Amino acid sequence: MGRLFGTDGVRGVANVDLTAEMALGLSVAAAHVLAEAGTFEGHRPTAVVGRDPRASGEFLEAAVVAGLASAGVDVLRVGVLPTPAVAHLTGALGADLGVMLSASHNAMPDNGIKFFARGGHKLADELEDRIGSVYEEHRTGAPWDRPTGAGVGRVRDHEEGLDTYVAHLVGVLPNRLDGLRIVLDEAHGAASRVSPEAFARAGAEVVTIGAQPDGLNINDGCGSTHMEKLKAAVVEHGAALGIAHDGDADRCLAVDHTGEEVDGDQILAVLALAMRERSALRSDTVVATVMSNLGFKLAMEREGIHFVQTAVGDRYVLEQMKQRGYALGGEQSGHVIVLDHATTGDGTLTGLLLAARVAETGRSLRELASVMERLPQVLINVPDVDRARVKTSGELAAAVTEAERELGGTGRVLLRPSGTEPLVRVMVEAADIDQARSVAERLADVVKSALG
Repeated sequence: MGRLFGTDGVRGVANVDLTAEMALGLSVAAAHVLAEAGTFEGHRPTAVVGRDPRASGEFLEAAVVAGLASAGVDVLRVGVLPTPAVAHLTGALGADLGVMLSASHNAMPDNGIKFFARGGHKLADELEDRIGSVYEEHRTGAPWDRPTGAGVGRVRDHEEGLDTYVAHLVGVLPNRLDGLRIVLDEAHGAASRVSPEAFARAGAEVVTIGAQPDGLNINDGCGSTHMEKLKAAVVEHGAALGIAHDGDADRCLAVDHTGEEVDGDQILAVLALAMRERSALRSDTVVATVMSNLGFKLAMEREGIHFVQTAVGDRYVLEQMKQRGYALGGEQSGHVIVLDHATTGDGTLTGLLLAARVAETGRSLRELASVMERLPQVLINVPDVDRARVKTSGELAAAVTEAERELGGTGRVLLRPSGTEPLVRVMVEAADIDQARSVAERLADVVKSALG
């Protein structure tokens, strides 16, 4: 079988690709693999389990909890909370394992399972691969070694999780948000309670939209993948800015007071300058991915801030940050990691820090974000193609070479298979938007014909 884990856990259509049986089996496999690695040695293991509001999360949560408890792991069930909250609580509560059930920005029928190691960090690739292998071995018949009697795991609800997480968020802010009116679009997702509470405690006047999750409406026409309602609400309410999360609130995009979108690159640029002023930007370096706009790189060079690039995926940004001791990194999509305060992308924390910079400086978000100029960038998602052949198709390679020759030194081309969906992303940057669009559309057609 191919690699079970993508760039952000195991994800697919709930009850089709991701079944209750798989959720249970993966949880048991994770417990056994971590036990073999010595994570549980000398003590009774504990896991934190959370989810986003998707209807399928209810039965998948039950399966995960059952699997962990059957493997002898005590479970703290924290309910509907953002992915970064589960990561934070895994560390704060001294748990050996964290499990988050979410498909992030994907449509409601999808769901996913993401595991966190002790301390709230994402599992290493080799551990994920081992979990996938052990799961497959036992799925086809090998019996589990199961505890009995007092050895089985116990399950209890940990209702204090929300307050613990919100207190952490507000406690790390450099200044309060008094006097700011902020519109929050919660994507009918996991931050629908957390984010408004955190911003209000920090002193902001909060207006919320997309904060009535019913299990079916997550990401539906709202949140970071659908910014139109937030843009309109910011202008309507005369707000200083707007913040948009995705379904599990590990990302943040923003809107300035005029209704213009502020993307993850611009947010990174604003926070990099703010952190450098406080001597918190270690090595004067920010980490981002190959998807970052060329304008971001140019802005950081102009400001004397070093820019380190990684592969796409916040896990790879985080790896580089941890290896080299950097404090700030993220993605254009709004995954921003502030490593002194979070172990993964945290949309609520990012939004709070961005608002804090506006409050501290008295400058508008529009003015702050103008530190970088976004070069025209066109991104086309090409679905229903064989993403595994992106690097081996001669036809595609020839088309890319021709596109790069046409763009010369004024732009760039990036093709990459999605790590979470059956599609290939075609990204083209150019000095002129019409040229970028033309090249991107041409390459998307080649992707369809070569990989379809």
